[in-house]
Amino acid sequence: MSDENKLERMRKILAKLEDIKNTQESSIDKINHVITDLFEFPDTKLEKVMEEAHQRASDNVDMVREAIEEYEIRINKMSVQ
Repeated sequence: MSDENKLERMRKILAKLEDIKNTQESSIDKINHVITDLFEFPDTKLEKVMEEAHQRASDNVDMVREAIEEYEIRINKMSVQ
């Protein structure tokens, strides 16, 4: 595979990673809406689940963001060569 083909594939993967990050951020937003609704209609079990889901989604965003940053560096290095 040529370097140009490899770069193109890497850029496609990067776009998918961005999509994953955006989806996770959207999930966090929806979870926050549920948590806000629970202020008006308290449910301790659901609150606990939503808090845990929020934490996991936040952790996922952080992991994917780090992966994106590292992958972008690799792409940039290949682009310069």
